[in-house]
Amino acid sequence: MKIGLFTDTYFPQISGVAVSIRTLKAELEKLGHTVYVFTPAQQFPKQREADTEKNIVRLRSIPSGIVAERRLALQSGLATATKIAVKYNLDLVHTQTEFGVGLLGKQVANMLRVPHIHTLHTKYEDYLHFIPGGSRVPKDTIKYLVRAYLMGAEGLIVPSVVTEEAAIRYGVKCPIRVIPTGIDVAKFFVTENTAAVSQTLRTALGIGPEEKMLLSVSRLSEEKNIGAVLRAVSQLPGDAGVKLVIVGDGPGRKDLEKVVRKLGIANKVTFTGMVSNDEVKKYFQAADCFISASRSETQGLTFLESLAARTPVIAADNPIMRPIINAPEYGRLFTHDDGIAAAIIGVLTTNQKMTDSQYLTKLMEISSDSFGKRVFEFYLYILKEIAQSGRFLP
Repeated sequence: MKIGLFTDTYFPQISGVAVSIRTLKAELEKLGHTVYVFTPAQQFPKQREADTEKNIVRLRSIPSGIVAERRLALQSGLATATKIAVKYNLDLVHTQTEFGVGLLGKQVANMLRVPHIHTLHTKYEDYLHFIPGGSRVPKDTIKYLVRAYLMGAEGLIVPSVVTEEAAIRYGVKCPIRVIPTGIDVAKFFVTENTAAVSQTLRTALGIGPEEKMLLSVSRLSEEKNIGAVLRAVSQLPGDAGVKLVIVGDGPGRKDLEKVVRKLGIANKVTFTGMVSNDEVKKYFQAADCFISASRSETQGLTFLESLAARTPVIAADNPIMRPIINAPEYGRLFTHDDGIAAAIIGVLTTNQKMTDSQYLTKLMEISSDSFGKRVFEFYLYILKEIAQSGRFLP
C-alpha cells in the first residue's frame, strides 16, 4: 500500500506530533508499505541531516507568524503535492493537521479520489493562548472548524479517550478509532553500559551520590505548567536531596528561570536546553523519577518513554494517565497542583520498584509495533466500508 502522510510539523522540529508521525511511518514501513511524508520545507541548519530520511517531500513554506518554529506551506504547494502524489500513485491520504499541509492533503485526496483518514492530535482549546487575542476566541469556533475540516473524511484516529470525547463534542460524523501512539521501546532498554553512562551524566549535572534526580522533558511553554513543578520543588524539605533537571526549550524559558530565582531554588534546578532525540533516553535512564504537571496532553509520549526506561512517572490525574500509571510501581498521579510535592516524596521514598513481569507487561502495552498494526487495521476497515458503499466507483 502507498500512503501519504500530510503534516505541518516534522523533524528536525521536535514535538510529540513529529515523533508520532515518524513512529507511524517506521511501523507501516516494517509492515511492507511505502510511506511518503508531505511537510513544509524548514529553514533550519539541521534540515539537511533530517532529509537523509527517505520519502520526505518538502513543500515551499513561509513562517506561520504564530509559533516561531512552525511554518505554513504555500498554496502553490498543492500543485507540487498533487503531481508527486499522482507520480507515487497514492492509495490513501492520512492527514495529521487541520491547517496548511492538512488542507493540501484533503484536496489531494479529493483530486485523486482516494480515502482520506485524519488524526486529531490536539485539543485546540488548550492552545488558544498562542494566538494573538486567542483568549477571546469562542471555544465553539474550534468545534466548527474541526467539524468542517472533517466533512468528507472517511475516518478519524485519536490518540486518547480525551481527544475522542472532544471529537464527539465537536459533532464529528465519520468513524472514530482511539489508537494511542506507541514508542520504540527497545531504544530505552537498560543495558550493561547504562549504569556507567547514567552516572557520568548525573555527575555532569551536579547530582551527588545520595541525591535524587527529578526529570522534566517538554517544550517550555505555558500549557506545560512547569511553574507548578518548580513551586513543588521549593516546598520539599531541605533534607529531601532532590534536584530537578529540565530538558527542552521554548518561549517560556526566561520566565521559568525568573521563577527559579524568585523561589530561591537555583541550586536545585538545571536547565539543559534542547537535547537531541537520541540523547534524551540517557536522561530518562539516569533519572529517579519523571514529572509533568501538564494538563493539555493528548497522548503523553514522554510518559511512555520514561516507563520504557524503567523510570516511574508523576503526572496529573486524567483519563489518559489512569491506564498508564495503573500500579504504584509505575508512579503516582496527583489531582491538584498542591499535591505535587507529596507525590514527589511518595515516589522517591518508596521501595516499590517495577518487577520484571510488570515491566514486560508495560512494554507490550506501549510498543510502537502495536500502534502501527492498529492504524493499518483501521485503514483496512475504512477501505472495506468504502468498497461496500461504492463511493469511489467511476
